[in-house]
Amino acid sequence: MDVTLIAFALVVFVTVGTPGPTVILALTNGSRFGLRRAGAGILGAALSDIALISCAALGLGALLASSAFWFGVVKWLGVVYLAWLGVQMLRSARQFGTADDGRLSPRDALAGTSGRIFQKSFLVAITNPKGYLFFAAFLPQFVDTSGSLFAQYAALALIFVLIDILVISTYAAIGANAMRFFREGGAKWLERGCGAILLILAAVLASYRRTQL
Repeated sequence: MDVTLIAFALVVFVTVGTPGPTVILALTNGSRFGLRRAGAGILGAALSDIALISCAALGLGALLASSAFWFGVVKWLGVVYLAWLGVQMLRSARQFGTADDGRLSPRDALAGTSGRIFQKSFLVAITNPKGYLFFAAFLPQFVDTSGSLFAQYAALALIFVLIDILVISTYAAIGANAMRFFREGGAKWLERGCGAILLILAAVLASYRRTQL
């Protein structure tokens, strides 16, 4: 089982480290609000991992794999939400910055509340059908059906969440340092770039079919 967990951790590290919507949000949150505020988004991503793994263990991933209707519902919710976030980032980049006294601008202050940051990171993951199907196909390969399924899924979930927190925190720190080194102009372009990437990811998600996941 130890070898299995090590193999699982290595695969998770590569998978999580590949930039996706949650990573892009962490990068943006770090650059706009700083590492401390970005922590709410990191928590949202961690809780979404637990929710997705729980759903996969309960068979929701299998349901999406077998039902074109429910797969389409979740997929288009994810597409619309990603596209909305991308447009919001492109629009907000034009008002990017702080007030003269160093405080966040009113627009940034509203978007930068812990609740808003948490909500965005959580919803981006939870409305992506690829996550459900990934866990439904991926996790059983590391589970011994002769042992306690609950204990094994709990261990796999813990490993995944810890690695995800580490990776997303790194990206948030990169975003925070980008604000420091590139100043406001560079941070604006980072915001625009992340918004454009989210729009591209929305288009890619719209093109997915169940057989591709």
